[in-house]
Amino acid sequence: MAPIRVMVVDDSVVVRKLVTDVLSADPAIEVVGTAVNGRVALAKLETLRPDLVTMDIEMPELDGIGAVTAIRAAGNRVPIVMFSTLTERGATATLDALAAGADDYVTKPANVGSIGASMESVRQQLVPRIKALTGRRVDPVLPAPRAAAPATPAPARTGVRRTPAVLVIGSSTGGPDALSKVLPRLPADLAVPVLVVQHMPPVFTAQFAARLDRLSPLSVVEAVAGTPLRPGTVHVAPGDFHLTVSSTGGLRRTALDQGDPENFCRPAVDVLFRSAVTAYDGAVLAVVLTGMGHDGRDGAALVRDAGGTVLAQDQATSVVWGMPGAVTQAGLADEVLPLDRVADAVLRRLPARRPTLSGVPA
Repeated sequence: MAPIRVMVVDDSVVVRKLVTDVLSADPAIEVVGTAVNGRVALAKLETLRPDLVTMDIEMPELDGIGAVTAIRAAGNRVPIVMFSTLTERGATATLDALAAGADDYVTKPANVGSIGASMESVRQQLVPRIKALTGRRVDPVLPAPRAAAPATPAPARTGVRRTPAVLVIGSSTGGPDALSKVLPRLPADLAVPVLVVQHMPPVFTAQFAARLDRLSPLSVVEAVAGTPLRPGTVHVAPGDFHLTVSSTGGLRRTALDQGDPENFCRPAVDVLFRSAVTAYDGAVLAVVLTGMGHDGRDGAALVRDAGGTVLAQDQATSVVWGMPGAVTQAGLADEVLPLDRVADAVLRRLPARRPTLSGVPA
């Protein structure tokens, strides 16, 4: 199999060399060229025809966001992975780049102490994403998505199907864009609370929640421990914390912890799904959107076993059909849907409006 052809775009000679050295050490990847800014990258793109581009954000003449915008405007769908700093400004710029059409991002090494540690950080983050976005086998550092296969029909229900009292959503690679399309189509009077795990580092999740809040009629917040779960509010798991549901005396609240990563992730989708099944006695609607690996598959099995419902995004509209593919191929999805039909499928399965007290919306 021919190696994956990658172009590295960064104005820093040090970063270009670091990324090039890391990628060139993998026999499945070939760095076919570099560029010092977005303008040079655009000029080289047609000649080099890379399978994937790594793109810095802050560059002279034409920055990464401008370059992504121009590439997509030209109709070029080459996968693009942004290189971002783990700062509030970097998070905002990265989300802008994803909104412009970038497929994923990695964070630049910070305070790692040595060139060797920096290279290892880049390798662990970047190599699996390159392989996943180009349909290759993923390094064991992150679980490999299963090979594409026809959807396995979910087995017939043998127990009671429960009316959902909570909506839980899991996503990873491609998730920011997917969530930005699904959540704005849910009404402000949604009958249930919503909890979301999107694989993202700290700082990024706060910025992402704020962005979703601006886009959506729902109230979207970064989750804070101990918050009562109420209909119409979306709680996004903060980076580096598992988000779970606690239930005491019938009152359900958010809970956060830094327990061991699951599926190499914290926050992890499986952790959220598992806790929701317990707290809501199986009355759960779970949605698994685009992402690498298989996080959410085991949790989806628990949801179905308890009488809940599972929806999965289809392969054609997923940036990476790892997570929803794992759920689908395990026969756990009640429906497998293109992204533009997910919100409608959610609404079909939820109570029509939020519960009321004395005729006043709760």
